[in-house]
Amino acid sequence: MTDAADVELIDLTVPITAGMPVYPGDPEVEVSAALTVADSGVNVRRVHLGSQTGTHVDAPYHIDDALPRLDEIPLDRFTGPAVLVDARQYGPAAEIGPEAVPTAVADGAIVVIVTGWSAHWGTDEYLRHPYLGTRAARALVASGARTVAVDAASVDRTTGPAEPFALPAHEILCRAGVVIAENLTGAERLLAARHAGHTIELFLFPLSLAGADGAPIRAIARADPRGTPA
Repeated sequence: MTDAADVELIDLTVPITAGMPVYPGDPEVEVSAALTVADSGVNVRRVHLGSQTGTHVDAPYHIDDALPRLDEIPLDRFTGPAVLVDARQYGPAAEIGPEAVPTAVADGAIVVIVTGWSAHWGTDEYLRHPYLGTRAARALVASGARTVAVDAASVDRTTGPAEPFALPAHEILCRAGVVIAENLTGAERLLAARHAGHTIELFLFPLSLAGADGAPIRAIARADPRGTPA
């Protein structure tokens, strides 16, 4: 019989540190001492960051003022069983097509697109990640997906400084009410857990930022050897 001690918690979160990578144009991250034990009797850090810093979720409001804000989204959208998509075969700046995504997603499940691109975190190559094409985004909406996560900088292609800025996959997903999580790290471990026969549950709870477009999260997966993998 499997013991509860066999259940593994997998941290999929990039640490928030001063000077960490951010999406082009987003606020830089600053972390410094506000109070110290030596001077004030306690340690308190001063943190300056954008709402899309590191591992984070996007509310639909991210792309349109008229769409739901972060605090208007039910909490159950940030947790659920994982449906894993192995997209590691896609190369730099490659479009992920509808053939890669599930045709049906159970209510409450979270689709995780595993590209393996978090291995490039902190390098220029990280912004040349695979991305969801518009057909794949529409297929995800049609499948019933309501939360989609990716281990890359964006579900969209990250455009260069000389290109027009566009977020077509965000437009499709957010306008359908889909919550997006980005910058997961080490998501390949979820594929390994599934291969071992584990069920996987995700927890993507954001900071409670009132009226926000998104917020950093602590992304945790619970891999349980009991049960049937998704």
